[in-house]
Amino acid sequence: MIPVKGFTGQKVAVLGLGRSGLATARALRAGGAEPVCWDDNPAARETAEGEGFTCADLRKHGAFDGIASLIVSPGIPHLYPEPNPVVAAALDAGVPVDNDIGLFFRSFAGPEWNNYDTPPRVIAVTGSNGKSTTAALIHHILTEAGREAQLAGNIGRGVLDIDPGGDGSVVVLELSSYQTELARALTPDVAVFTNLSPDHLDRHGGMGGYFAAKRRLFSEGGPDRAIIGVDETEGAFLAGQLAEGPSDDRVIRISVARKLTGPGWQVFARKGFLSEYRKGRQAGSIDLRAIKGLPGAHNHQNACAAYAACRSLGLAPRVIEDALHSYPGLPHRSQIIAEADGVTYVNDSKATNVDSALKALMAFKKIRWICGGLEKEGGISALNTATGEVIKAYVIGREAASFAMQLEADTRVCTTMEAAVAQAMADAEAGDTVLLAPAAASFDQYDNFEQRGEDFAAQVRRRLTE
Repeated sequence: MIPVKGFTGQKVAVLGLGRSGLATARALRAGGAEPVCWDDNPAARETAEGEGFTCADLRKHGAFDGIASLIVSPGIPHLYPEPNPVVAAALDAGVPVDNDIGLFFRSFAGPEWNNYDTPPRVIAVTGSNGKSTTAALIHHILTEAGREAQLAGNIGRGVLDIDPGGDGSVVVLELSSYQTELARALTPDVAVFTNLSPDHLDRHGGMGGYFAAKRRLFSEGGPDRAIIGVDETEGAFLAGQLAEGPSDDRVIRISVARKLTGPGWQVFARKGFLSEYRKGRQAGSIDLRAIKGLPGAHNHQNACAAYAACRSLGLAPRVIEDALHSYPGLPHRSQIIAEADGVTYVNDSKATNVDSALKALMAFKKIRWICGGLEKEGGISALNTATGEVIKAYVIGREAASFAMQLEADTRVCTTMEAAVAQAMADAEAGDTVLLAPAAASFDQYDNFEQRGEDFAAQVRRRLTE
């Protein structure tokens, strides 16, 4: 646990008592603060009270009298489309609003660091797609290289629930736009921006607000090293804003769209080969084509970002390459769950938006595509640009018929995962890939994308053993 500093003897309100909220309350108490907790869910309040925390309705008049700060969980709106009533009340009362990420950055360093040969480092990863895989991949490479490393944030443990940093250790954080937008302190040693595509626009008041939220990771104190995906205009702009000149190697540009040139530090992947150039000379190269855990150009982008982050910490190219080959992949992200009779079954339930589904469709050949769910803003017509390898689409979701009508590929309306998997498996031939890449949210039929992916995997495995 990382005890929170700066609130000794003060009352600090905690809104939202899920995994991160309870971890925050514990860390505040460990640091000498007095947490005052609230969640609209009675069961969540009961759990907190069972740990000895005080729960008080923060919606009531005067609830913020004597409160030093309000700490908000990521899923609670703090700005758009409108602030949660508790957040609004805190702002009206002049009470600062923060989150667990902000508390982490103000509390992580300790006096014991003066005795370390190498102070702990923090690598923070953000972006629209690939940030979970990139963060997990960095953590895997560091661990395989013998470095003490912890994975936290949106993936792994709660950020305040991790262990204090040891000599030479590294903390790898996956951070969403909700977290970077609100955190009052953001001071990673290495910051990674994978890419940008429309998502969560209602929570950020549009694309400009969404990019601004991501960009804060690079402006609140500034990282020592910035790794920026430059295949979108926003990434190219961000890299240009951060660099002092063409040869400024504090900025590492990454790409899977083109060869990068110039006197700076670049990492790019073309035709399955990763290349590192520095000061105009090649410094490393890796053949990514045989790495099963990283299929497709989108995963090659993740590999470039992770490679750059680990190189910035001094790891050798060969060490990184060896670790890439042992990377197992993340659940629900281009995860191969079975191979039988020449057919490969891939779970990419995390492809919850059009952009991530497009990348999944471009990563495989001869696809029997299971898609559909709760359609996001902007429609799905862009998917038709990448259906050349789709033999047939099997559409699930409550609005499956409407979803199917927007696709130019051969479609079958299945509605349920069970029916879709059954039909796709019956149709599949050797050399085919049965791919779950929904291009939609899961909430019309499932609690989350993980549950959807687990259902897909269970249906496939059950039928393979019948």
